[in-house]
Amino acid sequence: MPVPQTDSTVLREKINGKPLIYLDNAETSQKPPNVIYTLREFYETYNSNVHRGVHTLSDHANKFYEGTRRKIARFINATPQGVIYTRNAREAINLVAYS
Repeated sequence: MPVPQTDSTVLREKINGKPLIYLDNAETSQKPPNVIYTLREFYETYNSNVHRGVHTLSDHANKFYEGTRRKIARFINATPQGVIYTRNAREAINLVAYS
């Protein structure tokens, strides 16, 4: 599905006449339209327990979820097993620090 283009995103804001540069990403990050679109698609089409259910909808959610892991792995030149999702930057840093 093509991502609809929109001008109504905070990432296109101007502050004092200059493009917004948002660096406060430790706990919250701004989402570009394609991320919002994909999240909406997931919730409307695949929303189910990932790696916990044994029904068709859960199977679809698992495939969608693992598909993103493969895409990220290709993007960063890693293996899918090397991609670990965390809730935020702090959790990721703590995971590395305590490992």
